[in-house]
Amino acid sequence: MRMTHGWFDTLHRADRPNAVTIGNFDGVHLGHQAMLARLTSRAASVGAAPAVLTFEPHPREIFTPDSAPTRLTSLREKLEILRGLGVAHVHVCRFSKPFAALSAEEFVRRILVDGLKARYVLVGDDFRFGAKRAGDFALLERMGQAFGFQAEALHTVEAAGQRASSTAVREALAEGDMAMSAQLLGRPYSISGRVVGGDQLGRKIGYPTANIQLKHNKPPLKGIFAVRVQGLGQPDWPGVASLGTRPTVHADGRPTLEVHLFDFDRSIYREHLRVEFLHKLRDEAKFPSMEALIAQIGEDARQARELLDV
Repeated sequence: MRMTHGWFDTLHRADRPNAVTIGNFDGVHLGHQAMLARLTSRAASVGAAPAVLTFEPHPREIFTPDSAPTRLTSLREKLEILRGLGVAHVHVCRFSKPFAALSAEEFVRRILVDGLKARYVLVGDDFRFGAKRAGDFALLERMGQAFGFQAEALHTVEAAGQRASSTAVREALAEGDMAMSAQLLGRPYSISGRVVGGDQLGRKIGYPTANIQLKHNKPPLKGIFAVRVQGLGQPDWPGVASLGTRPTVHADGRPTLEVHLFDFDRSIYREHLRVEFLHKLRDEAKFPSMEALIAQIGEDARQARELLDV
């Protein structure tokens, strides 16, 4: 998969026509996947490569950082999923206030036409673009007729009786409803990251953990979970994970993802792993003593083994 960055007036133009879909694609849920399937199909029919135009950071992180939504996927995670879905080209457009000031007409001309050589453009039925969100599908369609690209809007996709959206996934994860989030995503929710050094407390108390680097300080879920881990040389490895601030042992409030892998004993420092969250066992809690914490970890591990059938 080819990846490019930046504004197109500072980069070389695309060297071939593209079929383009546009969006943040946070989580790459079933609605996004339907768009990508449609994009791939139409790309072949119009003689263009399927391309995704996405933005970094999320626009609300620029304009309303205090109320910006929790991210479901880091940029790397999003790119990994898009690659697996057959996307040939992802252009990551740096979102900034000057970029947001582009008029809707400038966005189409400079980004879609001059930059990506769009032959086909697919958007969601609620898509808005350009300064003050002035552009809508009707404008996109008119400009497509003027500049020689086809425009199409894809209607809402439903899953589990509701609209598949990043917001619905966040709500399910916040409630600990892992089955609902998996239905909306078409797969279990996961976090990927590199194994980094920790304080070795888990090893000292008999439950060694892999500490997974988090890309953002506001993960969309928290608690104790039965998990499976990919990246260890076999399809997956069962374990129990804690995602939270570890209030019994730390007071700094920084979220940490720690995974205790069952029946596993080798060094995996610096390896890149993907943790799939399958069942929530309980909320995080502050225990009165280390002995109480150790006893609860043992119970968590027992429940996770039972749920994962290991």
